[in-house]
Parts: sequence; C-alpha cells; structure tokens
Amino acid sequence: MLVKRIILLFFRDKANVFFSLLAVLIILGLYILFLGDAMVQMLQSQLDSSTALISVTMASLIMAGMVAVTSVTCCMGSLGIGVEDKETASKDFLTSPASRGKITAGYLFGSAVIGLIMTTVALVICVGYLIFKGGSIPDLNTVFLLMFTVVLSVLCGNSMVYFLSVFIKTQNAFSAVSTVIGTLIGFLMGIYMPIGQMPEAVQWVIKCFPMSHAGSMFRQLLADNNLLELFGHAPQDTMPLEQFREMFGVVYTFGDYTSTFWFSAGYLACATVIFFLLSLAVVHLRKNK
Repeated sequence: MLVKRIILLFFRDKANVFFSLLAVLIILGLYILFLGDAMVQMLQSQLDSSTALISVTMASLIMAGMVAVTSVTCCMGSLGIGVEDKETASKDFLTSPASRGKITAGYLFGSAVIGLIMTTVALVICVGYLIFKGGSIPDLNTVFLLMFTVVLSVLCGNSMVYFLSVFIKTQNAFSAVSTVIGTLIGFLMGIYMPIGQMPEAVQWVIKCFPMSHAGSMFRQLLADNNLLELFGHAPQDTMPLEQFREMFGVVYTFGDYTSTFWFSAGYLACATVIFFLLSLAVVHLRKNK
C-alpha cells in the first residue's frame, strides 16, 4: 500500500513530475539549440563522412547521457515524498502497525518503480528519436542489454539518492539539494562538455562517480556501431577511435586499463550495495539514539 501511495502521489503531482525531468529537458534544449550543431561541426571537420551519420552519432551520445540522468532525477523526485512525510507525517507512520523496515522498503521500492517507468519511457523516446534521424533499429540482444542497464542505473541512482535523503529532514533542504544535483549532473555525465576536454582532476571525479558508468553503458549500446562506421572510413590523420571514445565518455581509462560494458555494470552493482548498506547503517544508528 505504501508503494502504491508513493506512485500515485508522484504522478498526481504534475509539478513534481516536471521538475524531476527538468534537468533532462534542459539538456535536450541545449542539444537542440547549441550542443548538437557544435558537436556535429567539430566532428565533421575531422571526418570524411555524411552529415546525417555524424548527426545521428552525436545525438546518440547525448541521448544516452539523458537516459542515465533520468534514472537519477526521477528517483530523486519520488524520494522527495519520503522527505515530505518525514517532515509532516513521520509520527503517524511510526505509530502504525508497519515496522520501520517495511516503511523504508516501501519508499525504496516505490521510488525504484517510478524510476524504472520514467527511465524506460525516456529510453523509448530517445531510441525513437534516433531511428527518426536515420539510426538503425536495435536488435533483441541490444534491447535486452538496454533494459538491463535501465534496471541497474535506476537501482544505483535510487540507492545513492536515498542515502542523501536519510540526512535531510525538510522539504526545502531536499529541494535545494535536488537543484544542485540537477545542475551538476550534466557535467558529471559528460553531456555539456566532452570529458576529455576537462581538467584531469575533474575527469577522475567523473570516472569514480557511479552514475557516469551508466552513461558509458548506454553510449556503448547506442553509439558504438555508428562510431565504428564513422571511423572505419576516416582519413589516416583523424583522431583514433579509442581516443574519441575516451574523450566522449563511451569508455573510461584507469591507467592502462580501459573500462568495458561489464566492468561498468559491476561498478554500478557494487555502488548500489554500498550505498544501500550505508543507508541502513545510518538509519539503524539513528534508531538507537
């Protein structure tokens, strides 16, 4: 019943749904107005290929980041309901027959369901947009891996945001934190600027940020085939494909090691467990005080 309540409250509050998608809408607007043309022109100056293929390739890199961002911001919007309950109705819940564990599980499952719904919708829209621009239709294996990545990114984003929400007691504070995260996440995902053009210290922050690995997984699934086709006919003096993939966050390098799809999947899974256990530890400590 608590899960159902959270889902209904989230979707009934149109403003909450809108602000949960605000970061995604900002990224989309910037891509349409500025980022898209700038990136296409930059790549076109290096590659001897059709503008259409370059355009769909750059769009796939941006759309992949947008889907990863959705898995964070929508979980954040739904967990805001828990913060509001903490401020206004916490005593009502604590005097109910439901245990603290069930109440906590209700918020986590409710926000996870909302995150899965919204991220899947965002993925369908993005894939449809890429097909409309001339991209290929994903095969069944790619669809399966995309949905696997959606589930993993939502679980990780949900556990990270829940860990933050444990320390926040008021809705105003949560709104302020949400604004900061919504502003920074485009940079942390390497959407506003290629990761390879950022200072090395910032690059390491991005590489260690768990959700950036969700963006990497989506980029590999949505953009790699187009990149192989583009660079397969590129002039010899063009930037190497692997260097381009590193610059745009398709893969990450740690010394001599280059991340793979399954490395990023394992990184997300470990981060999910760690933040979930940290959240339980904090809740348990507060309960015993």
